[in-house]
Amino acid sequence: MAQVGLEQVRKVYPQGGHVAVAGATFDIADGERIVLVGPSGCGKSTLLRMIAGLESITAGILRIGERVVNDVPPKERDIAMVFQSYALYPHMTVAENMAFALQLRKLPAQEITARVQAAAQMLELGSMLERKPGQLSGGQRQRVALGRALVRQPQVFLLDEPLSNLDAKLRAGMRAEIARIHAQTGTTMIYVTHDQVEAMTLGQRIVVLKDGEVQQVDTPMALYRQPANLFVATFLGSPAMNTLRGTLQADGGPVLDLGDDQRVRLDGAQLPAGSIGQEVVIGIRPEHLSVAADGAAMLTPTVTSLEPVGNEVFVNLQLGDTTLVARLPPENPPEAGHPVGMSLRGRELLFFDPQSGRRLPA
Repeated sequence: MAQVGLEQVRKVYPQGGHVAVAGATFDIADGERIVLVGPSGCGKSTLLRMIAGLESITAGILRIGERVVNDVPPKERDIAMVFQSYALYPHMTVAENMAFALQLRKLPAQEITARVQAAAQMLELGSMLERKPGQLSGGQRQRVALGRALVRQPQVFLLDEPLSNLDAKLRAGMRAEIARIHAQTGTTMIYVTHDQVEAMTLGQRIVVLKDGEVQQVDTPMALYRQPANLFVATFLGSPAMNTLRGTLQADGGPVLDLGDDQRVRLDGAQLPAGSIGQEVVIGIRPEHLSVAADGAAMLTPTVTSLEPVGNEVFVNLQLGDTTLVARLPPENPPEAGHPVGMSLRGRELLFFDPQSGRRLPA
């Protein structure tokens, strides 16, 4: 196990000068499970490959433990990587696939067998050791790929979108499996995904990236409740955060003027200092919108459609040119095609600068 530290780590591709990663700086604690998340092309896989040694580092310092590893070959970094593709040898059995890297390192046969058996037991693969990959399901093959990494007993596990090829049910099961393995081994784990639900459920901390730049590093709930900027706010959460852009006014209480005679009361909101008369973007989580009691409506959008998902219903709303989503209990939802009075939880509102996207402190 080891700490991993990045100091202004940068990757620029010579052809075209594309900046894939721009000055990433953060530390990963010994034994921590951290997730790198962001949209496609944000630099998360490039960053992981630099940690693995599969991509060169243009500038900055990368440490694994106490050692600077910028120029250390991958095989000498004491890491193990699990890829999106299972990359199993089809002609080898499960046991042979898991043992192969240890055989290349010329470990004693008895130790190899013991490590393979221990990993197989942890991953519930004991009855499948003599099967070949073609005889396994997708989830079983992914567990074999994890087992092949586990037997190496590395300082750091690197996982690059390992669940992307699985269906939704298997992904949920494998997320729990990976968390359980991490709890048992205590090995530092760096996990890359573009799926924000996966990031929120797996990460002890999350690194959010956009266009090669680190936007924020924090725990899942801190990112959800106190995002640093509008990108983080709208990227994390399902359904995504609602946003309203307008001018703050004082009219017997704070009001957001959206233009075109559309105004939203902000009862109970904690406004940023000096914001009256200023244009802002307001963030509202779907769970902070509710059907208003008679005479208490703060906005009156039109219901466009309903999405029942069992224990709740997502209500899609239209307020002028703005689309909103409310997360409501499944009992007695409003009817599609009709306006509905809604209230919002003022103390939960977030305010953002419309130009920079930075969150404005209350």
